[in-house]
Amino acid sequence: MWVYEYLPHELVRLGVVAKAAGLDHHRIAVQVCAAQERAGRARTAPSEPHHVSEVFIAELRRLQWERIASLVEKERMAAYLPSRDSRAIRYETQRLQRLMADVAEAERSGVAVPEIRRHRVYRIDAGPTAGGPSPDMSAAVVHLMAASSGEAAARAWTIHGGDGGLHGRGGYRIASVQQVLPEPGEVF
Repeated sequence: MWVYEYLPHELVRLGVVAKAAGLDHHRIAVQVCAAQERAGRARTAPSEPHHVSEVFIAELRRLQWERIASLVEKERMAAYLPSRDSRAIRYETQRLQRLMADVAEAERSGVAVPEIRRHRVYRIDAGPTAGGPSPDMSAAVVHLMAASSGEAAARAWTIHGGDGGLHGRGGYRIASVQQVLPEPGEVF
């Protein structure tokens, strides 16, 4: 089986472009402020052990919203139109080229059609258990790609929860699992 997966940065870009489509410069300015505030909060949060993190996601969103705001102002658009955004067109072209390359590779390897995985990025929050090794342990947050929230929780526990994991000999429990990319309701 050949698998094509959306990359985290593609999910952010697609989500922001889709959300911005049709918005006027005032509504885009509101989104820019919200993205800047989120990025600021993310920068002050404890660091995460993986590349895909709250800071990574928040900064990508901030950059995309600021880029779109600048384009709308520069081009004097009444509302943002992705069809007039050369960078959004380039992002989509690159994504489609990657998909076509994966399809061609799948055909060369004898697979009729590659599976397109609709993996999501989940935020997994964990807190110390009552009998944990130290009462001073802080809550832990990781972001992982998975097909479902259950799979994300299982992967987080496998990678970080047991002996030899990020947090040593346990002492943590998973408190919540939330889908963060694409945002709930976004469809690609």
